[in-house]
Amino acid sequence: MDTVIMKGKPVADVYREAIAATIARAKLRGVLVTLAIIVVGNDPASHVYKGRLVKLIESLGGAAKLVELPEEATQEEVIAAIKKLNRNRYVQGILPMMPMPKHINDDAVGAAISPNKDVDCLVPLNSGELFLGRSKWAPCTPRSCMAILAHYGIELSGKHAVVIGRSNVVGKPVANLLLAQNATVTICHSRTQNLADILKTADVIVAAVGKPCFVKPEMVKEGVVIVDVGINSVEGKLVGDVDPAVAEKASAFTPVPGGVGVVSNMMVMECLTRHL
Repeated sequence: MDTVIMKGKPVADVYREAIAATIARAKLRGVLVTLAIIVVGNDPASHVYKGRLVKLIESLGGAAKLVELPEEATQEEVIAAIKKLNRNRYVQGILPMMPMPKHINDDAVGAAISPNKDVDCLVPLNSGELFLGRSKWAPCTPRSCMAILAHYGIELSGKHAVVIGRSNVVGKPVANLLLAQNATVTICHSRTQNLADILKTADVIVAAVGKPCFVKPEMVKEGVVIVDVGINSVEGKLVGDVDPAVAEKASAFTPVPGGVGVVSNMMVMECLTRHL
């Protein structure tokens, strides 16, 4: 069996070309596509992510508007900044870096964003539209998973897909996207009993559990398709939620690093340009 390594870069490159063309057409109409990024405090991961997004949007021909607030900023001040951006006609998308400092409610911040400027499905209205099957605009990581599966021609209709993890940012929305492609979906989580027995029936596994090398070869069947969302640091190396040895049994899998994460930021940019 020839195993397909579902690398993210070829997928991201296809989207990059289309998004850059959309931004270029907007520029001809006098519109500079702009993503507003809100960072509260000094969380290192948020500032690294912010830097990557700025570099990406500028490489596509757009612009970034940074709103940086101190760690002690109140929830009211953050929401006021978002409302100001909602009214700014030169800003097409708003992305607050999560998680916020502990004294700020992430859900309240997300809910303050105008639905039309929500690029990562943080607004309850947009989450509801996704749940009802009326929208494809899920958070960027679930859409990255689906973009990779589509690019590599993975058939989902009628297949049994098992999602490990039930978070609002990955597990639940990716389950809805898989359902929309007519997969039969099982969601597993920390209270699931006989997890290995369930995984052995899966044609497709989306692992988003946040535990390094959690899925072992003996837990999956031959020919399974693996989408590994996990990014864990172990002894200075990045590893996924799936043991690399599982690749020997898989018909296709996403590598870590170099898989889902490579596509996720491009999904933010696709959502940013959806109304252009």
